[in-house]
Order: sequence, then C-alpha cells, then structure tokens
Amino acid sequence: MSTRAEQKLKTRQAIIDAALELSKDKGFPALSLREVTREAGIAPATFYRHFVDMEDLGLVLVDQVSLILRQLMRQARHRVKVKGSLVSTSINTFMEFVESYPNLIRLLTTDVASGPKPFRESIQREIRFFSQELVDDLSGATQTATQPLANIPEAAEMMVLLVFHQGVAFLEMDTSNRKQLINKLNIELRMVLAGSHALYLENQK
Repeated sequence: MSTRAEQKLKTRQAIIDAALELSKDKGFPALSLREVTREAGIAPATFYRHFVDMEDLGLVLVDQVSLILRQLMRQARHRVKVKGSLVSTSINTFMEFVESYPNLIRLLTTDVASGPKPFRESIQREIRFFSQELVDDLSGATQTATQPLANIPEAAEMMVLLVFHQGVAFLEMDTSNRKQLINKLNIELRMVLAGSHALYLENQK
C-alpha cells in the first residue's frame, strides 16, 4: 500500500475515532462536523474526502460496531456448540465487547431514538439482525430437544433488548456490581426462556 493510501486510511480512521469519542458524552446525532474535524485534527474540507456528510459517517460507525459484534457473537455461537450455555456464553461475549469497545456500545444503545432516520434505521436493522440470529439458535435441534419454545421471535427480541439495554449500565459499574448484573441478566433471560417453554406446553394441551 502506498504512503498516500495509508495516510488516507489513517485520516479516515481518525475521523471515526473522533466521532466515537465525542459521541460518548452527547450522542452522535448532536455532533457537528466542525466538532469532529477539530477533534480529529483536520480541516473541515478534508472530511468530505472521506464522507459525504455526517449522516454518512454515522452509518459507517454503525457498520463498524456491527461488524465487530457479529464476529464476536459468531465465535460465541461456536463455543456454545462445542460446550457451554447459550445464555451465559452470549452474555459474557457481549459484555466482553462492551468492555473492549465502550464507545461503540454507547453509539449502538443510546441513539436508537434520535438522529436522522437512515441512522436510526441502521441501528434498528442491526438489532433485528441479532434477534434473528438468536431466533435461529433457539429454533435449533439442541434447544428444541431440551426445551422446546413458543413465540420464539418475541422471546429472542426480549432477550436481545434486555442485554443491549444493560450494556451502558455495565460500563459504569465496578467489578462487584458487574458480576451482579451478569447474574441478574442470566436470571432474566432464563425467565424469558422458561416463560416461552411454558407457553409451548400450554399450546400442546
């Protein structure tokens, strides 16, 4: 890769990092282009060599968040298949992501109800994606054999929203409270599964 191309990638990443850093305090939709370029140490005109506008940058940020989290969750699904609990493994993987990428999870969880429509839709689309991934897991042969469920899409959505909702709270906690939160989430998600299983049994009558 040429030095020029490397510098271009470096500048692009500097813009992304600046937006993520600033958004943790006020939310991405409230940021101005000048704030981001000032934080990145570049001229406003340079911004347009990399992004069409702030909305374009927001969509790129959501894509970056989702790519990293999808990779981690795929690894978690593999660990579940080899050995492990779907609930606890998924929670632990998600919280590892929260710890490693705090600004990314803040972006994904705090701006669902704000910002331009394409930006909101992009975040909501990613949350639906994770819900559908969980639907596939809950509909799998192993789950069906051990604990058949009813209303799986609704159960999956509840589980995903519970975990996402607790992501930012997890960041603000000390080690002891984080352990308590993880235990609480384990209980809540298992309650959702128990309720779904109870509905399944009721429907069989």
